[in-house]
Amino acid sequence: MKTHVDEIPRWSTSSLGGAADPSPAELSTLTAQMDECKESRGRFFVLQCAVDTVSGFVVGHFVTTLILVALLIAIISFLL
Repeated sequence: MKTHVDEIPRWSTSSLGGAADPSPAELSTLTAQMDECKESRGRFFVLQCAVDTVSGFVVGHFVTTLILVALLIAIISFLL
């Protein structure tokens, strides 16, 4: 016996067939969460991002970084 399978997927959402617009309470909660995220950054957020970027580069290019540091040390030692 064959069963009939629909070709079109049917999705079930929590909006129960209505518009999936956020309610004012959800928007208020989202705004409060976003404000908390902004405040948690702190004064040194930009510095932390810069350090993370440099750290990511160094880890990703470890051998290249070692060669550059060795080259820099050699150049400084010859100049002194």
